[in-house]
Amino acid sequence: MGNPKAFLSIDRKEAGYRPINERIYDFGEVEQTLNPEDRKLQASRCMDCGVPFCLWACPLGNKQPEWQDMVYKGEWAEAYEMLTQTNDFPEFTGRICPALCEKACVLNLSEQPVTIRENEAAVAERAFTEGLVVPHPPKIRSGKKVAVIGSGPAGLTCANQLNRKGHSVTVFEKDESIGGLLRLGIPDFKLNKKIIDRRLSIMEAEGIKFSPSTPVGENIFEIIADNDAVCLATGAGQPRDLKVEGRDMKGILFALEFLRAQNKITGSSLTPTEELSARGKHVLVIGGGDTGSDCVGTSIRQGALSVTQIEIMPKPPEGHNEETPWPFYPMVLKITSSHEEGCIRRWGLETKRFTGKNGCVNATEVETVEWKKGKNGQMSMIRSGKTEIIRTDLVLLAMGFVHPVLEGLLEKLNVTLDGRKNVFSGTFAETSQRKIFAAGDVTHGAGLVVRAIASGRKASKGIHAFLTGESIFPDSINI
Repeated sequence: MGNPKAFLSIDRKEAGYRPINERIYDFGEVEQTLNPEDRKLQASRCMDCGVPFCLWACPLGNKQPEWQDMVYKGEWAEAYEMLTQTNDFPEFTGRICPALCEKACVLNLSEQPVTIRENEAAVAERAFTEGLVVPHPPKIRSGKKVAVIGSGPAGLTCANQLNRKGHSVTVFEKDESIGGLLRLGIPDFKLNKKIIDRRLSIMEAEGIKFSPSTPVGENIFEIIADNDAVCLATGAGQPRDLKVEGRDMKGILFALEFLRAQNKITGSSLTPTEELSARGKHVLVIGGGDTGSDCVGTSIRQGALSVTQIEIMPKPPEGHNEETPWPFYPMVLKITSSHEEGCIRRWGLETKRFTGKNGCVNATEVETVEWKKGKNGQMSMIRSGKTEIIRTDLVLLAMGFVHPVLEGLLEKLNVTLDGRKNVFSGTFAETSQRKIFAAGDVTHGAGLVVRAIASGRKASKGIHAFLTGESIFPDSINI
């Protein structure tokens, strides 16, 4: 480390967000940036801690101490090169990752972790600004063809890695635009879609072929026959439903339906249809996670009269949780930029039923619940019998996604899981038909973008090993 004691004299400094009264009227990215000199100072706070728990916590194994030191020394090009050795898309994770690394930073013991995520975004943007990110098509092609089905973070990563190894890759996507959840599930105020387009142009110039508006159904057999390997990276897009009285009324949507509608038109002069818009409505978001938060921010920007977010689980502790001590990810109250913009948040509420008029929802009945931990450590819910009515014109269900049943997909292909390995314990899957692999959320359920990228990288290693005749599960692949 160039300055191993900087953390003693330099406090953590975040870039912060644009003013609330400015950002709620547009979909521009809410996060601001620090100037290069401030960013260098923040990077200097990375101490020579001996055991880099930040690296341990990162699913990609990013070498934070090394590239932080490079930033501190002004070696931006070297920092980007080091960062991209382990992370294909730092411009994505630098914006939307929950920064598992920061939570495991030694300085987080004093609640002053290094601003790793912001520094990562700064390195990526500096590299693009200075023209360091240019296409590097492989000089030699292997003659092998690979089909990647799904263009989310796992699929794009797998395609990127295999293309660099000289294989010819085609990415199939059912939607009209490439990007999967990155494009249609994450609002522009967190990840501007120009950032995705910028990366895709590099990948295309390097030889990757993209086939949007190509739903994969019966044509899967043709795709399998035409390629030497296939990677299934279709994600976990089946949302968890809420089957209570009144669920079939109009005005009750899955969160992703709502977010997709806005993401498809953001940047244009178009507005969502009345059914898919929060304008002039009292909005109820059911689910307390990041997707719910995205619904909050989107509803506010669309002109909702009010936004309420409810969660069936109890309110997490603020600041510190003894049950999730350092260096583990702390399960504490999270306040996002969207919550700061004007949102009523409540916990311990179970949805009982929806009521309405003329087939349209106008109210939601909820019941207060409590949670108690049993001797076995499991939480049990106790209903209070106390109910209340929340005025509701639009309900957005943001309760997560159902774990994908990969076996059902494989059954259609007349293949089975390879019994030699418990593939679901790892980050990618291999099937009994050796040329078919799977990566990302489709193998282990909905998760973080950074985990999907890690899964795509490991899947590419397995596919490359298969295509080159090496062991499909070499020792270097930890599954």
